[in-house]
Amino acid sequence: MFFPPLIFLLMLVFLLIALILLPFLLVGMIGGAFLKLGLSPGMMFWLLVLTLVGSMVNIPIHQLESQNLVKDQMVSYFGMRYRAPVLRTQKTVLAINVGGAVIPAVLSLYLLTKMDLTISLLLVVGLVTLVANRLARPVQGVGIALPGLIPPVVAALGAYLFCPPELRAPTAYIAGTMGILLGADILNLKEIGKLGAPVASIGGAGTFDAIFLSGIIAVLLS
Repeated sequence: MFFPPLIFLLMLVFLLIALILLPFLLVGMIGGAFLKLGLSPGMMFWLLVLTLVGSMVNIPIHQLESQNLVKDQMVSYFGMRYRAPVLRTQKTVLAINVGGAVIPAVLSLYLLTKMDLTISLLLVVGLVTLVANRLARPVQGVGIALPGLIPPVVAALGAYLFCPPELRAPTAYIAGTMGILLGADILNLKEIGKLGAPVASIGGAGTFDAIFLSGIIAVLLS
């Protein structure tokens, strides 16, 4: 399934930002932040480009029944009349977004193989998950929406406060991306059937921008 989770103009802005960052990555001005993740600046750049392209690809994984209140109808029986709500039942396709879920999950797993699973990492992931869950809002006909700036800042501050310097960058990335997926999407799956959206994408629509910015801002701030 191919469709942009964001408005087209916003996607162009993200791509333009990525292209502008390329020379800075190559000369190492901000490449040091990415090197902390064990990735070369060039590799990180192409990973960001693939994330943007992958944001338009959704892999269907399940179908949910979604009921919407359409209108009231008048019902008459034994000379009595009353208004009865009419429910429209439709299918909502639950999908997983490649750029907003698959790529961040694979990169996070890779980073976990390069570091120990510590209490501080679990603490920061839990903190971002809680914040994302509290900030996430169901949007009728769209899905789950989330402010894009707060979770990455929480991830970066948590990594700075609770982790040693060599673990701050990978912890910030893992917490910033996985915390949003868990807190905003996974923990709100029960709300999907109530929103009447034809497609609900994990890591797409209203949460992709937050996940994408988390991957960038969390690493830079750390």
